[in-house]
Amino acid sequence: MYKKFIGIDLGGTSVKLAILTAEGDIQQKWSIPTNISDEGTHIVPDIIASIKHHLNLYQMTADDFQGIGMGSPGAVDREAGTVDGAFNLNWKTPQPVREAIEREIGIPIYIDNDANVAALGEKWRGAGADDRDVVFVTLGTGVGGGIIAEGNLIHGTAGSGGEIGHMTVEPGGFDCTCGKKGCLETVASATGVVKLARKHAEEYAGNSQLKFIIDDGQEITSKMIFDLAKEDDELAVLVVDRAAYYLGLACSHIGNLLNPAYIVIGGGVSAAGEYLLEQVRTYFADFSFPNVKKTTHIKLAALGNDAGIVGAAYLALTEISK
Repeated sequence: MYKKFIGIDLGGTSVKLAILTAEGDIQQKWSIPTNISDEGTHIVPDIIASIKHHLNLYQMTADDFQGIGMGSPGAVDREAGTVDGAFNLNWKTPQPVREAIEREIGIPIYIDNDANVAALGEKWRGAGADDRDVVFVTLGTGVGGGIIAEGNLIHGTAGSGGEIGHMTVEPGGFDCTCGKKGCLETVASATGVVKLARKHAEEYAGNSQLKFIIDDGQEITSKMIFDLAKEDDELAVLVVDRAAYYLGLACSHIGNLLNPAYIVIGGGVSAAGEYLLEQVRTYFADFSFPNVKKTTHIKLAALGNDAGIVGAAYLALTEISK
């Protein structure tokens, strides 16, 4: 009887938790709101209380589990089990997450950055088909990423390996929150696509529902832009083409550097689906080394919101088996 795992995906609005088998099947999952008040001091105690409550509920004990895995925003010190700089959680100082959870629950816990953990989920049980070489790019309010090369997560010398969102794709382009200009995040995230739409609307003279909405001062979202593009709104089609160009360019750099089997695209913007990916693949092919063009495939993520909890279980599984 293989022991089970607990996966934790810590986000700014909710914490997703699950009990999983050693094969990565979710047996139970639930979520709790992330309470960021009082400098985030309630977050870890809430997680502990929720795990205790559910173990009670399912009549399970610490002995039923091999490990806990957790994905967290911010800078994770994997050795110390601490999280620093998670500003969306209101954590202003390093948080001793591992120490608190291990002490209260009695199960070893392994923590990594949330984008890395989601990458592990897609690699193991998602679009990555358990290949040893998979890169995950998540297009949400920002652009995150995780790189798995020859079976290992790439962290880099100071933990910034896989900062795909901050590849420069338009020198001198839009300002980024990181302080640079022209990062992929500024043109391919949900907010980036809206920025592109506003920029191109200024110069666009043709007939377009999207231009009317923007000029009228109404709110626009990336979903609206993709929906209008699918209806052949000329400005929206142009904007999606630009976003696909930058994504295809970034994917070609990833492909030429790492030649992964799969570059998996997930996050909210990926809801545009194959419509977006077809265009990304076209630009990827234009910019990629011939052998990379043939052997690296761009796919849509398969796990949706479960990538984090599945990847967290896989993180614990692989760390324990080391």
